[in-house]
Parts: sequence; C-alpha cells; structure tokens
Amino acid sequence: MKILSIETSCDETACAVIEDGRKVLANTIASQIDIHAKTGGVVPEVAAREHVLKMIPVLDECLEEAECSWDDIDALAITRGPGLISSLIIGTETANVISYVKEKPLIPVQHITGHIYSNWLGHDEEIKFPLLVLTVSGGHNEIILMRDHHHFEVLGESRDDAAGEAFDKVARILGLGYPGGPIISKVALDGDSSAYSLPQAMLEKGSMDFSFSGLKTAVLNEVKRYGSEKGLKDESEIDDKFKADIAASFQEAVNEVLAKKLLIAYEKYPEVKEVHIAGGVSANTRLREIVKEVFPDDVKLRCPGKISFCTDNAAMIGASAYYLYKLDPGKYLPKTNITPTTSFEIG
Repeated sequence: MKILSIETSCDETACAVIEDGRKVLANTIASQIDIHAKTGGVVPEVAAREHVLKMIPVLDECLEEAECSWDDIDALAITRGPGLISSLIIGTETANVISYVKEKPLIPVQHITGHIYSNWLGHDEEIKFPLLVLTVSGGHNEIILMRDHHHFEVLGESRDDAAGEAFDKVARILGLGYPGGPIISKVALDGDSSAYSLPQAMLEKGSMDFSFSGLKTAVLNEVKRYGSEKGLKDESEIDDKFKADIAASFQEAVNEVLAKKLLIAYEKYPEVKEVHIAGGVSANTRLREIVKEVFPDDVKLRCPGKISFCTDNAAMIGASAYYLYKLDPGKYLPKTNITPTTSFEIG
C-alpha cells in the first residue's frame, strides 16, 4: 500500500510516499529555517505564506522522487494537528482537494503519533510490544506506553516549557541563533557540563511529567550574573568559553531529566521490550548516550534512523497513517473534509 502524506504543522512544507508503513520511497522537505532565523523564531503568518508557495512544487518533487503517478497512490495522509493553525490549514485544504479530485481515502494523523512512528521507518526489523516512547519536541514532551499499534497510554507530559522550546530560548539568551537544539549541541562540545549546577525539576515522587521553565530561568540568571560581573552591554559580548560551559551544563541537565523520567516509567512497567526516543530533540547525541547508559543491555533502545526522521517530516505521518488504516480500512473515505486542530490529545 502506497500512501502520500503531507505535513505542514509548523515551518516545514513536507511530502512523502511511504509503502506499507516502513519503506520510504520519497521524503521531500522544504525548510524555512533561514527565513525564521532572522526573527529568532517562527512567525505563523510568514510560515503559512511560505507553505502556499512551496506546497505544489514539493508535491511534484515528491512524486517524481518516488517514481509514482497519482494512479500508484492508494491513500492520502495529512497532519491534522497540533501545530500552528494557519500552517495546518494549508496542508489540510490541500489534502482535502486532492482527496476529492483524485478520489483517494484521506487519513488524518495526530502530529505526535507521527513522531512516534518515525522509529518504524527505513528498516524491516520487528518492533516488539509493549514499548515505551519518549517524545521530545519543541511544543510538547510525553512518555507513552504502547501495548500495540495506536494503543497509547500517556504516562507523563509537559507542564510548561517543552525541552525543544527550552533549547530555543536558551540559545536566544546566549545570542546563538535559531533553531536552538543543533546550535546548543554544537557549542556544548567545547564546554564543561559540570561548570554550572543547574536545577533538574523532578516534581513529585514518581512523577513522569516534565518542567523546564525553571531551568531556562536559571540559565538566564547565570547569564545576567556573568554580564553584571563583567560589565557587558549585551549577549554579543559574552565570552565563548562561558557560552560553551553554560550550553553544556544546560544540555546535560535537560537530558538527565529526560533519561531519569524514562527510567521511572521503565521501572513501573518492567515488561517493556523496547524504549524509543522520537521528536526533534531525539537527534541530540548526548541524550542518546545518557539514555543508553541508564538502561539495561537487554532493553532495545531505538531512535530514528536518520536525522531527517527526527525533525518534522511527512514520512512519519505516512507511517502512522498506514497503521491507522490497517486497524479500520472502512473508516477512511475519499472526499472527507478534514479540519485542523491545535489539541495535543494523543490519538
């Protein structure tokens, strides 16, 4: 079964063709990073206008890369939400029109479940249930127990800033640019992760929820203290060594909290066969190292096989859609009017 999927939840215009939920025939992404770097973050109206400009060219490129015509496509999939509503509208309306004109079944996909299914892409290895998933992105973090396909039990989630959002804000505080995740990770390579003792919010005993707002504020306070001591005018005058040490200390604090929370979940559900990390921050090498260090060797640790599967992409939406369709093929029909949503409810 070949599914053409579309993803426009934020600032990537993405299309993919996925075969049987695993094989990636094409995964085309038009990024807007250079545009939003100028403002230090995504401006929704700007992102939506770029989607309008890029949507048709990306679709055409995707079909060409997959060596498919519309006759080869069995169904469509679209990110329904959560995300920027103006960006989601461009994707959903495009999918609605194609579904109507081409008479293809249309499968709406929740964005976070797309990230979860990024670990099914590009390989044939059997994935064993039950499994734990840590989703780590800019908008939200979750720890999820999966006992079967699309059987999600949310064990923990963000109470305030998500990890990816905290990376972006700390990068802005340090004057490093946007997006924050890759920049912080790169700068941290030259830093001492023990240079600054930053808070790790574990919340109530046994809690699997996340809170990174206090950590972000602690970094801001350290930067202000350093600036005051040195008599600096703004972040452009901050010493590179200080930036590296703060970045390394911040990254370590975030990743240790993520790993500790995931371990709490595993200790509660020892029958788990695999532990998955997904979402944009799953590309962070140090996070993968720390999680690997804390888990027993007999637990399979799985991360997306390519960096392009970690960040927002349409291939993951196609993978999630395939397993949704297999559960109830008769549910998804052509000419279905999908409306976008900003809800974070997993489903």
